[in-house]
Amino acid sequence: MSEIRLLSAVVLFASLSIANAQPAASLVLFNGKIWTVNAAQPRAEAVACLGSRIVAVGSNAEIRKWVSPGTETIDLGGNLVLPGFNDAHVHFFDGGKNLAGVQLRDAKSEDEFRRRIAAFAAKQPAGRWITGGDWDHENWTPARLPTRQLIDAASAGHPVFVERLDGHMALANTPALKVAGITRDTPDPPGGTIVRDQAGDPTGVLKDAAMERVYRAIPQPSPDQIADAVRAAMRYAAENGVTSVQDMSAAPDILRVYQTLLASGGLTVRISGHQPLATWERLSAVGLHADFGGEKLHIGGLKGFADGSLGSTTALLFQPYLDAPNTSGLANSEMIPESKMRDHILSADRAGLQVAVHAIGDKANHLVLGMYEEAERQDGPRDRRFRIEHAQHLLPGDIPRFGKLHVIASMQPYHCIDDGRWAEKRIGPERAKTTYAFRSLLDTGAVLAFGSDWPVAPMAPLLGIYAAATRRTLDGKHPDGWVPEQKITVAEAIRAYTMGSAYASFDEKIKGSIEPGKLADMVVVSDDILSIPAVQIEKTQVETTVFDGKVVYHR
Repeated sequence: MSEIRLLSAVVLFASLSIANAQPAASLVLFNGKIWTVNAAQPRAEAVACLGSRIVAVGSNAEIRKWVSPGTETIDLGGNLVLPGFNDAHVHFFDGGKNLAGVQLRDAKSEDEFRRRIAAFAAKQPAGRWITGGDWDHENWTPARLPTRQLIDAASAGHPVFVERLDGHMALANTPALKVAGITRDTPDPPGGTIVRDQAGDPTGVLKDAAMERVYRAIPQPSPDQIADAVRAAMRYAAENGVTSVQDMSAAPDILRVYQTLLASGGLTVRISGHQPLATWERLSAVGLHADFGGEKLHIGGLKGFADGSLGSTTALLFQPYLDAPNTSGLANSEMIPESKMRDHILSADRAGLQVAVHAIGDKANHLVLGMYEEAERQDGPRDRRFRIEHAQHLLPGDIPRFGKLHVIASMQPYHCIDDGRWAEKRIGPERAKTTYAFRSLLDTGAVLAFGSDWPVAPMAPLLGIYAAATRRTLDGKHPDGWVPEQKITVAEAIRAYTMGSAYASFDEKIKGSIEPGKLADMVVVSDDILSIPAVQIEKTQVETTVFDGKVVYHR
């Protein structure tokens, strides 16, 4: 569908040629440092936009002729301009909803965790579920899992279900377990674990598939509640220079809200929505292929799960965890048996849909790469753009397979400086050498598409660029970078957040770089991140965000 979305640009330039006249730009940015991510014209001083499209890129003198009394102009004052960031992996509604939920990500102790829940519960109407959280027990000393007993008294009778930041483990209090019907006699579901104490009773911590029983018990949000969350998410995106997102959990009720906002002119971010891989027939039955839709909203991508996460010890590994030697992780229920995942991938691929699979552990990545390879062997070459989401822990021999098989490595660099604080206690220094292997993947021909996994991590591409270029962990213990040989350059990281992400959603012809004919999505930042020391990027801020040729955020 990208060819159809190019039509408006073709018509625009054809009409200008026929008229043989210089039109007035609707927006001009001048007197800046413009890094275009376009190899044919890497740098410029100014850019002119007409409606939603870029029409000219060049020097101040060249662009001045596009200015008329009705043109909005922005004097950049020498600031750096980049293509609008494209976050290749978010959970957009969940992130917006969490902005209104209890905030636990930076709770530094069990006591602070409990106190924040108590303070939040005291402000809620009777009986309302308390969700959100994004807690991380690795911030605590000792780094032990919380229990329902820790929060039962603090939650004042409210059912509580707060997720760990990776989304693969959550804590339920006693009322929530009761509503969900989870008792000491409830068996672990395939692909999930009910954590139990020494007496065999549930502690309240549920992993992966075991969380589903509680999700089903939580009342579904109304369309108005979804819309409020999406608007909050769009504001947050604009503040961080994000003009496109690839929503990995765009359920039908969320897609309806996106369509409503699109129809009313309320979308201020471009959305590529992914559906669950297991529902591939739902899209195929109505004739949809990959990349169906328009410039602001399209679908056709599918998201599956091969395993869990390293922080929850559910990432599927070939060797046991060093700090949990009784386990090598968990295959997701979609991989039980493995033939189920294989059949879904093959069927969705034959239907012309794009497949993306969450794989974190080295075994999960190895298995998914094998399934992708089988799909190409059976059905022949075509422009599939298979994706692996996260691609965190890889066997050395699997790294070149990404480039060879044209599999996109959809990665989240902020996770590297977060997980790097404690990952080696899980997998040791040898396996860590090919963890978040940005450099090795690029050097062997893979396409990197960068994102955040928001709300698991901040939807802040500047922090992601900082993480990819420095690999300095959040605890300050790796000033030269954790596994420094896997650093990439700032320019490479920018490309992964722009052209790489655009390629991952079949959009590289209409966005990802600043050049005539492409969509007028740009971000102005406070520092020239291409020339300052990479360690200073952490303090760089977004000054202005331009979406669809209009300013949607100014600091």
